[in-house]
Amino acid sequence: MEHSMEHDHKNHNHSHDHDHGHDHDHSGHNHDHDHGKLPVVLFFIGLVTYIASLFVADGIFQNILATATIFMSGYHIIIEGVEDTISQTKQNRKFTPNVHILMTLAAFGAAIIGDFKEGALLIVIFAGAHFLEDYAEGKSKREITNLMKMNPTEARLIKADGSTEIVDVATLKIGDQLKVLNGDQIPTDGRIIAGYTSIDESSINGESMPAEKTVGDDVFGSTINGNGSITIEVTKESSDTVFAKILQLVNQSQSNLSKKATKIKKLEPKYVTAVMVIVTLYIVAMPLIFGHTWYESFYKGMVFLTVASPCALAASDVPATLSGISNLAKRGVLFKGGSFLSNLAGIRAIAFDKTGTLTEGKPKVTDVFFTVENKNNSANYLNIIAAMEKQANHPLADAILAHIDVTETIELDIDNQIGKGLVSNYGGNTYRIGKPSQFKQVSSQVEQLNHAYAEQGKTVVYFSENDSVVGLIAMMDLPNENAKSVISYLKEQGIHTTMITGDAEKTGRAVANQLGMDQVIGNVLPENKSAIVEDLEKQYGSTAMVGDGVNDAPALVKADIGVAMGEGTDIAIDVADVVLMQNDLTKLGYAHRISKRLDKVVMQNIVFSMFIVLLLVVLNIIGKMNLPLGIIAHEGSTLIVLFNGLRLLKPLKD
Repeated sequence: MEHSMEHDHKNHNHSHDHDHGHDHDHSGHNHDHDHGKLPVVLFFIGLVTYIASLFVADGIFQNILATATIFMSGYHIIIEGVEDTISQTKQNRKFTPNVHILMTLAAFGAAIIGDFKEGALLIVIFAGAHFLEDYAEGKSKREITNLMKMNPTEARLIKADGSTEIVDVATLKIGDQLKVLNGDQIPTDGRIIAGYTSIDESSINGESMPAEKTVGDDVFGSTINGNGSITIEVTKESSDTVFAKILQLVNQSQSNLSKKATKIKKLEPKYVTAVMVIVTLYIVAMPLIFGHTWYESFYKGMVFLTVASPCALAASDVPATLSGISNLAKRGVLFKGGSFLSNLAGIRAIAFDKTGTLTEGKPKVTDVFFTVENKNNSANYLNIIAAMEKQANHPLADAILAHIDVTETIELDIDNQIGKGLVSNYGGNTYRIGKPSQFKQVSSQVEQLNHAYAEQGKTVVYFSENDSVVGLIAMMDLPNENAKSVISYLKEQGIHTTMITGDAEKTGRAVANQLGMDQVIGNVLPENKSAIVEDLEKQYGSTAMVGDGVNDAPALVKADIGVAMGEGTDIAIDVADVVLMQNDLTKLGYAHRISKRLDKVVMQNIVFSMFIVLLLVVLNIIGKMNLPLGIIAHEGSTLIVLFNGLRLLKPLKD
């Protein structure tokens, strides 16, 4: 039985209708029944009348109480059974019954043959299980929607005169300055412009250790400030914050069931129809073939009707899938639907964009070398290099400045010569920093090092004094510290790993070798990435793509499962099926483990539920089953399946 609970996310009703080029089954099955309080109240009144019937000696009065139980405890079962069957039959233009109608017929059938108490017991247990299932399914959704409560609503805005005013977060604009006191919730995404603190960012990235933050560091809405008091500048609209995107994605995920669940829902009316036909034939055939009385035949038919209904089968997938999605959402992995989580376990190949996905996305200095005869002057050279780079505006300058420890601050004028590099005069000497191809007076030692570093995928710049190269600096976009363990895990799982990069293959190969990847494809133009994914799908089967940029979007769409890095571009996040917050690749391995566990749990549930149905049907045919026992065994199996699925809410151990 699958009963989707309604959620009214008033301020977060964002729709994302993306046409994925691959076959994602987004169809779901919704029960738009808001049970409300009346059915629950009637259920308990019916439960009281059923208990009362057990202590009444008078047969007629006992039957009246049991009949009252059927109509009161079964109020919503009967209504949903009849209404859904009629509406689905009209919609599909063919008879489309559901499991509720089976239970309704079984209860009335038991009453017709005089077994009022058995009919009442069936309804009480079925309705009770129905409410418990709603609660259990709702629990995983509540785990997710508890995020809503963490969404900040107020901020302390610093006004022009320096005073602060409490304002609604929705009114904030980029550039506004906010005061955040110790213990406050950070109201929106921003950058610290004054103060020092530690911040609990578990609501965003799942990390339990607070992060130390100071001027220049980014902060995220919904996280909790520690002991310090800080001033932040708003950097994003409230609807574009990391937390707002989490809410948008979570809302989407709740409406997309897994493919298994969808298949089960398609099977349900056919199965129910078959059971109704078999029961009718069974009731008619038993007296004619085996000489049973009509009472015995009808009674066994009602037992058959009860035990053969597919309640456990219908509950085998959805609670488990929602539990898995909830588990991952709390750890910063956001799935846009159950089908993607369900199918992740089946991927055979993963393609990774290199820059910003497998690497940190910015170069770092790995080696600084000065020739033997210039070693003693290296500190002075480093001060000159820092003074020159401080005035440059190319991305390598930041990496060089971050690496150099300046011992003396020097003021220089520089000439930034396009194609030649930086040129400056100091102390009567001319200094130049630039690409190796711009220099002629180079020692064999420097040339050998340049060749060795280039083979390792590093970018090299030379530093010359009076046109003679005296040193070099090597830089590289280093592998993401989490990438190696993830690639190792994927290889253990037999999943083929491919790096796609626009860099030269040699550069990509250097990173891939450090990570232990299977394949590198270099010099790739952005428009060719999706073609590579398509080739991987043909060669290996189900393929995922992990990327973070605008140029990754077509490949993310083409892949069976597109995975975006949460610090990537909005378009990549928008078209992807999965988002890894905080660019933490280790969460991809965790998600794959959850997916494998989900697969296992759902298969356990399906096998168990079908075994119980078969067992109860056989026991009924050979005369070893009565209605009360059938009811208890049948509904008990549904609850076992349900709670087995909820185990996915528990975090996996490393």
